[in-house]
Order: sequence, then structure tokens, then C-alpha cells
Amino acid sequence: MSSSENKVRNLRSRFPSLERIENGHRLVYLDGPAGTQVPLEVAQRVAECLIHHNANRAGKFITSQEVEQIMAEAHEAAADFLQADEPRSVAFGPNMTTLTLGFSRALARTWSPGDEILVSSLDHDANYTPWVLAARDAGLTVRTIGIDPSDATLDMESLESQLTERTRLVAVTAASNAVGSLTDIPAIAKLVHRVGAELFVDAVHYAPHRRIDVVGWDCDYLVCSGYKFFGPHIGILYGKPDRMESIVPYKLRPSPDTIPGRWMSGTQNHSCIAGLTAAIDYMASIGEDPTDPKPMATRREKLDLAMDWIEAVERELIQRLIAGLKEIPKVRIYGIVDPDKSHLRAPTVSFCIDRVDSAIAASELGKKGICAWHGNYYALPLTLALGTEPNGMVRLGCMHYNTTEEIDRTLEAVRWIAR
Repeated sequence: MSSSENKVRNLRSRFPSLERIENGHRLVYLDGPAGTQVPLEVAQRVAECLIHHNANRAGKFITSQEVEQIMAEAHEAAADFLQADEPRSVAFGPNMTTLTLGFSRALARTWSPGDEILVSSLDHDANYTPWVLAARDAGLTVRTIGIDPSDATLDMESLESQLTERTRLVAVTAASNAVGSLTDIPAIAKLVHRVGAELFVDAVHYAPHRRIDVVGWDCDYLVCSGYKFFGPHIGILYGKPDRMESIVPYKLRPSPDTIPGRWMSGTQNHSCIAGLTAAIDYMASIGEDPTDPKPMATRREKLDLAMDWIEAVERELIQRLIAGLKEIPKVRIYGIVDPDKSHLRAPTVSFCIDRVDSAIAASELGKKGICAWHGNYYALPLTLALGTEPNGMVRLGCMHYNTTEEIDRTLEAVRWIAR
């Protein structure tokens, strides 16, 4: 067994769900793009917070003060995860969709009729419709960035050709949740800022697979979700501090006027936010070397190494999966399939089986203990552009806790369905 395989085995032991047996089959979790499995330490941290620190903030008593510390630690952890300069630039909320809907309403108040925004056909609807609705209410023109249908990648020429001095915002994903295509966020940021516009990045699908760097990317705003990277259902919103201070949010009068509190309406889910810190610490632990007599001092350094290792492991898995799917008659894959371009995709693939509805295919996979998604996974702008509605596609997503044996078992099941 290689050192990498041994590491995967050790990491899998921290996920109780990976031992689950149903109908004689050990479950294969390839549904990670819709939400990953959770290591035991994350669940334990949520429970510990609920049992011992169940209070609201700003009180003069011990449990309230402990919650204040829990929240401060979470902002620090999230800043490390996003590589943000300031913990106060990170706000929490129930999920990415709710955060984006609320933020879009506030940002739209800074726009004027005749302004324009750009959204993308590659995106999840949560980074599409909120901006369309906000633009409609503010009297803006909405333009859509197209895709290259041959490999379901963002059309950069379409983006650049539609940027004008009237553009106020570009909303784009860092990684397609449907087909895995990555976008070049630093290059997009340069184009966007050149015309004086702002960039809002959906990094929900990107977060478990690659290292986020909000400063290096120079994005103005970014959102992601904890349950997509081994944590609880918590949304994260980053914004450049000067903008988060100047934009007026919809909030209650007693709520803080300072960041990040002014963007966190209502009582937060403190226990799950504590679990988010545990999830980030779990990911950082992947970058630890137990044989190193001088352990790294910072969580950010550990996360750097962890994400490099995760990318390498997942690339091997997705290349194996795509290569196997390409050999199965009646299977059509959407997205990048060239192994030489695997660095341009996340480990997620969607496909159709000729004359088999995606729901039926997913059901048959489920009977064999393989968790897979069907339909459009809310990536409606993309599935409309690809013409896969209404039957949808089957989606399989690899995580670092998956194994080559699970990939091979899945491929055999797809072969059986295609026959």
C-alpha cells in the first residue's frame, strides 16, 4: 500500500458514515458536490457547543462569553481558509443562497438605472437568479456570459466582449457544481476591474478541492458553504472590508453597525459555526506531517499542503472515472475529458446514458449502494445551455475520502445500466 493510500485509509477512519452498509452494500458516497460526509470531530464539536455553551452573545455571564470566543475563533479559521487579511471581512449566515439573496439586495441599492451586470451560464442558479432579480428591481440590464458547449467551460471572449464602462458587477463561479469546469478568477478579476466593475465569486464547489485565495485572486466578494467541505450547514460571505463597511445592509436597528456583525442578521447558529471551525481544522490536519520534528506553526501553512495533496489524490480518481466512462457505449460525458487538461477541472463529472432518464439511472445506482445525483442540481443556467433539460444528467463527485475500488465498483454499475 502506497503512503497516499495509507493516508486515505487513515482519514476514512475519521468518517463514521463511510462504514455504513445498506442491503449488503457498503455505501459509496459520490454525492459530495451536494454535501460532503462529516468527520467525527466536527459532529462532536457541534454537540459539545450545544451541551456546554448554549447561550446568545453579548451577555455578561460565562456561557455567553464562551460563545463570543467560539465566534472569534470561527472568524479566524474562516479567514485562514479563504486567505483573507482580516477576520472581520468574513460573515456567516444560514447558507450561500440566503447570503447571496440578501447581499444582492443591499448591493443593488448602489446601482442606477442603465447600469449593467453580467451573470454566467456556467453557474448554479444561486449565483444567477439573485442578481437577475436585483437588477430587475434596480432597472439594470442583465447580460449573460456564454460557455463553450464542446467542453462546458466559460467563454472568456464572451465575458470580455460584454464588459463596458456601464458594467457594475460580474457574478461567476470558481468551479461548476455540475461538470467541474474551473474558471480563471485572477484573470477575470483583472478584466472586471479594468472597467471599474466588481467581481462576486461563488466558490461553493471549489472549496473542498482547491485552495481559495481571496487576496491573490483580488475578488471583491466571495461565498462558500461549510457543508460542502466536511462541515455543518453554514454559509460564508467574504467582502473587501472597505466595501463591507460602506454598503448599507438590510438589518435591525440594535444590530451592530461594524463588520462583520452588520452582515449577520439575527441570532447565528453558534454550534454549527463551531463545527465549521472544526471542519477547517480537519482539513488543515491533512497537511500535517507526523514525522516532522518541527511541525508547521500556522493553520494556513497546513491548509496549503493539505489542498495540494487533496488535488493530487482527487485528480487520480476523476481521471480513472472519466477514462472508464469513456469506454462505456451509450454514455455521453459533459465537460473536460482530456486528461492533459485535468488541472482545469474539479473532480466532478456529469453524463447521460442513452435512452435512460437520469432519475432512473441514479435510482439503479442507489440500489447498488452508490450515492449519485440526477437532474440539474440547481445548475439550471448550464443545463439549459447544454440542452439536457428535462431529463437531466447523472452527476458523480469524488472527494479525497473516496477510493479507486469505489470508482471501479461505480463504473461496473454504470456499465450494467447502459447494457
